[in-house]
Formats: sequence, structure tokens, C-alpha cells
Amino acid sequence: MATDEIVRRNPLISPGYRWEMIALLWGAFFLNQGDRQVFGSVLPLVRDALGLSDVQLGLVVTVFTVFYGILVPVAGYAGDAFQKRWVVAISLLTFSVGTLLTGGATGLVMLLVFRSIATGAGEAFYYPAANSLIGQYHCRNRATAMAIHQTANYTGIVLGGWLAALIGQTYGWRASFFTFGVAGIVWCGLVLLRFRNDRADASAETDAAAKVSQRPPLGEVLRNTLSKPTLYLLSLAFGGMVFVHVGFVTWMPTFLYEKFHLTLAGASLSSMLWHHAAAYVGVLIGARVADRLVPRRKQARLEVEFVGLLLGAPFICLMGGANTLWLACFGLAGFGFFRGVYDSNLFAALFDVIEPKYRASATGIMLSIAFVIGSLSPLLLGWIKPAVGLSAGIASLGAVYVMSALVVLAAKKRFFEKDYCGTDLA
Repeated sequence: MATDEIVRRNPLISPGYRWEMIALLWGAFFLNQGDRQVFGSVLPLVRDALGLSDVQLGLVVTVFTVFYGILVPVAGYAGDAFQKRWVVAISLLTFSVGTLLTGGATGLVMLLVFRSIATGAGEAFYYPAANSLIGQYHCRNRATAMAIHQTANYTGIVLGGWLAALIGQTYGWRASFFTFGVAGIVWCGLVLLRFRNDRADASAETDAAAKVSQRPPLGEVLRNTLSKPTLYLLSLAFGGMVFVHVGFVTWMPTFLYEKFHLTLAGASLSSMLWHHAAAYVGVLIGARVADRLVPRRKQARLEVEFVGLLLGAPFICLMGGANTLWLACFGLAGFGFFRGVYDSNLFAALFDVIEPKYRASATGIMLSIAFVIGSLSPLLLGWIKPAVGLSAGIASLGAVYVMSALVVLAAKKRFFEKDYCGTDLA
């Protein structure tokens, strides 16, 4: 039975709740991404205050990303095995406390403990459970609901990064971490107050639905996810995207700050605003196009991803090699639009080959592979920066996007037909 049918037949679940849930998850994801961008936004202040090198700063983000990647498969299984509302809430509380404590760091070791480990661990548990929760309550409009949730990513990075830089240059970098840490703790309380028991909702109507709500054995989860070659190829392509993205959000504010002599807040805003404003448009267009095409062409989600990656590559090269601020911003916007097109079907495409009760686990596996691959980017760019400059380092990331596009194309051509589930079109 399709998820929307389960929701429709359960009179306790109103359509309004499904969208209230999206709003609450949007706020949580905003803080998740805002917390992640705080470090990049105030990076020059942290470097000067604590006397750290560019390589050490890159190491903090790399360890964060590795730790995230290692834990996110565990987080995925937790999202399938336990109530997702509790997984989301505990994640929100953990990364918010980690952010709060980062504000008290006095050196590299404390940054690694509070920022890289505590915050990274907390953030790892958010996305698999949240994404699976959206899939549970939204079926035929799945890409659209996920795209709306994804806009919190963009808003958190842009607005969160700008606020962090503004607070940092006005009150000091520590105040930025304190502010976001407290806000996350407050939002955690709101989530706990308003979220329903998602496992009870899934099993409320029929025996078939109840089977979805039972805790799947780990062996069963692994057999039904790791046997899908499409999962590996989509994860590899996502890894290329994460490699580009993590390097971009870590170093682009510093790139504009140093190359075009902007203020810290101005560099943070310019580096993220044009990119993510365009991504807003791209993610909603990509989602609508895919949702309309999928009933007639089931490979449509992969095709949208391929287009997003391939056409985004030239703009990455442009933004890194630009000699004027307006040209860099044009590159940022083009990169952002096609990044949004790719993002619109990132997990919606994965869910086409994964049965509903394994989706949080599959999301965790995909995130793990991608973030382990992407973890080297901040450290590598930190090493490249004094050697050949950030312009060359950032421009070279375009080649990674092209390779990722070819991997998606291979998944579509070779394995998608065999792996396809089709459960949500029933």
C-alpha cells in the first residue's frame, strides 16, 4: 500500500500535519546547515585568534566530514529501527550543544573535539531519519516535499553564514557559535512537542503497513540495500558533489574576502547568496519536472541529476577563475542553479530503487560513502592555497562535477532497470 494511501486512511493524520512536519524539519535543517556554515564564515577570525594555519583549519573540516561519514550509516539504521522523531530531536540537541561548546574552544584540539567530533556526530543522525520521515508522509509529491526541505539547506548556509559573520565581526567569533547553539536547543524542544509517533502512524491501518513499522533486522537491511548497484553509483556521484560542495562552503568566503577585499560579512553573503538563491529556483524546477515525468518515464530522476551535474561544471570553473567580483557571482549563480537541479532528485532517485522500510538505512549508506569521499576537499584546498592559490583549486573542482555526471549516466544505462522498485507508483 502506498504511503499516501496509509495516511489518507488514517483519520488521525491530517493533511495539515504533513506540512507542519515539513515546516518543523525545515527549521531543524536550517539550523543544521547554519551550524555547519558558522565555521567557514568566521574562519579568518578563528585563524587569527587561535594562531592556526590554513592546513589546520582545513583539517578541522576534514575530520568533521570523516566523522560524519563514519557515523551516518549507523544513523540510517537508527532511523529505520526507532521512532524517527526521537532520532531527529536527539540529533538536533547533540549538534547544537557541540556548536555551543565550540564557542569556548581555545586551540586546535578543542576545535577537533567540539566542532569536528561532537557537532559532526550530531549532524550525522539528522538527515537519514528526516528524509525517511518525509518519504513516509509524502508519496506522489515526494520530490516536491523533499525539495522544499532542501531549501532549508540553502537558507541555512546563506542566512546562517551571513548572520554568523555579522555577529563574529561585531561581537567576536565565539558569539556566533553561542547564538546558533542556543537556537538549536530551543528548536529541539519544539520538535519534541509537536511531532507525532511516526511508528504508530505507519502501523495504524493495515497489517501491510505494520510490516513497514517493524524494526528490520540488520542483516535484512544490508541484503536489501547493498545488493543494489545503483546505490553504489549514485553514492559515488554524490561523493563528487560533496567533494565540491564541502570545499566550496569552507573556502569560498575566504576566497572572496582575500581576493576582492570584502568585509567578512560581505564575503560570506556574496559567496553563498548568489549560489543558493539560484539553487532555490533550480531545486524547485528540477523537482516539478521530475515529478511530472516519472509516471511516464521512470528514469527521469536520474536524467535530471545528470543534467544538473554536467551543466554545473563550467560555472564552477568560471567562479574560481574570475578576475572580477561580478563574474565570480555570475559563476556562483550558474553553479547554484544546476546544483539545485541535481539536489532536487538526490534521494528521490535513490528511493526509486529502495523499498520504503530500508530507506533511512540506504540514505545513511549513501551519505557515508559520499562524505568520506568529500572529506579530503577542505584539507586539499588548504594545502593548495599557499602553493598555487585558491583560484586554481576552486576552478579545478569543475572536473569533479563532470566525472560525477558520467557516473549517474552509467547508473541509468547499466543498473537502474534491474534495481527499480516502483513501490511509490502503485
